[in-house]
Amino acid sequence: MKNNIFKPNTETSKTRQLTVTAMMGAMAAVLQFLNFPVPMFMPGFIKFDLAELPALIASFAIGPLSGACVCLLKNLICLMNTSTGGVGELSNFILGCAFVVPAGLIYKSKKNRTRALVGSVVGAAAMGILGIFSNYYFIYPIYTKFMPMEAIINAYQKLDPNVDSLLDALICFNLPFTFIKGMCSTIVTVAIYKYISPVLKFGKAQRTAQN
Repeated sequence: MKNNIFKPNTETSKTRQLTVTAMMGAMAAVLQFLNFPVPMFMPGFIKFDLAELPALIASFAIGPLSGACVCLLKNLICLMNTSTGGVGELSNFILGCAFVVPAGLIYKSKKNRTRALVGSVVGAAAMGILGIFSNYYFIYPIYTKFMPMEAIINAYQKLDPNVDSLLDALICFNLPFTFIKGMCSTIVTVAIYKYISPVLKFGKAQRTAQN
């Protein structure tokens, strides 16, 4: 009798997890579109958003795979309005996974606030470092088709005249910007997670209760 009860609940839990992942993916896409410039800190063509927030929440609530799927769904949706031929979306997906997967794995090993913070810091650092290579080898070479490299460097030099190369710009500006962006998602997640996690993990809680 116990096994008959357990099997349907397992299927229900998986269905709920897929539903939550899909909803988080859609929410992440909306947040991606709701971006805005931060001209005091970055050139105007670089925007700030909290699109990794739903992916981080999913990675904590369901698991790292769910977080990665949210990043994938977000970029598949944004691909319909791409200006980089999909390369920007591919880079965004890789960087998003670099953030939420390590965070989810570290949190999964011991689920408490300290682990969540440690995992998020590690993920944000990984996203920032990987972003240097992604932008240097893939994103900016594509942008030069629309904006000359001299103009790109000049945009950074308006913020710091000492910047004299793309690599300098990426290290001095993009690396800390990406890290701070990840930490902003972390702060929001930590602030609201305990209130929304019972809803997101309802299927798991129901299954545990009936065991």
